[in-house]
Amino acid sequence: MRELAIDTSLGRIAGLHAGTPGAPRVLALHGWLDNAASFLPLAPFLDGIELVAIDMPGHGRSAHLPAGADYSFAGALANLLDVADALGWDRFGLLGHSMGGAIASLLAAACPERVTRLLAIEAIGTLAEPPEQTVPRLREALAAQRALRDKRLRVFPDVDSAVRARQFASRVPGSGLGEAEVRLLVARGLRAVDGGYTWSSDPRLTLPTLVRMTEAQVEALVAGIACPVRAIFADPAQPYLPDGLRRSRTRLLPAGEIVVMPGGHHLHMQQPAEVAAAIGDFLRGG
Repeated sequence: MRELAIDTSLGRIAGLHAGTPGAPRVLALHGWLDNAASFLPLAPFLDGIELVAIDMPGHGRSAHLPAGADYSFAGALANLLDVADALGWDRFGLLGHSMGGAIASLLAAACPERVTRLLAIEAIGTLAEPPEQTVPRLREALAAQRALRDKRLRVFPDVDSAVRARQFASRVPGSGLGEAEVRLLVARGLRAVDGGYTWSSDPRLTLPTLVRMTEAQVEALVAGIACPVRAIFADPAQPYLPDGLRRSRTRLLPAGEIVVMPGGHHLHMQQPAEVAAAIGDFLRGG
């Protein structure tokens, strides 16, 4: 994949580009605290498309949002359209993993005139909360914002130390991240500083979300996605999106289908051939 950079109103967006111009266009959106390298293992198996995988704002090699800005899912939509406009893409497909799949769900619902199809991996819709969590979440998020001002970035003496730290952070049930996959993400997610390396991602990305949708809002969002959707999920399911919930959401899609296969949360990195087989010709429009 070739490097690319796009200047937007919110700053420079970095990414990786593969495929032949003129083929069906697909914009790939990675998961939380990952980056465009998340799609490196899968890209060689995706024939017949033009693929652009971006580092979302604040991730990888893309610019951080200005001071005072908020990394909300809804706030990402205009920036994604700016990226598509800069690429000259009037209509395009979306490939999203986890957070990227949630943001892609919003964009597909909001812009049916531009999004041709959605391939979502380990996500459909966004995380939801009951209404009674609204005030506690606001209070927690604002307190965390103020506490972050005094936090200092960790400096790693070498890349291997950063790899070990990311591996440790990924030791959660169903993460599915091995050392090879971690090294891909870390290589794109570090910046050199005096004394070693720090994460290039914006520390504000670790803050709690200020507001979440209710499940009823998410259901309305999913039901409003008019384009064809294929949702690929790992078995076992993640605790925040149990199997019953992800299946009930998929049934709300006007033109949706679900594929469940054994694997971890990053199954598109760890078993790319199997995931590509599940994708088939979907992204090419077949």
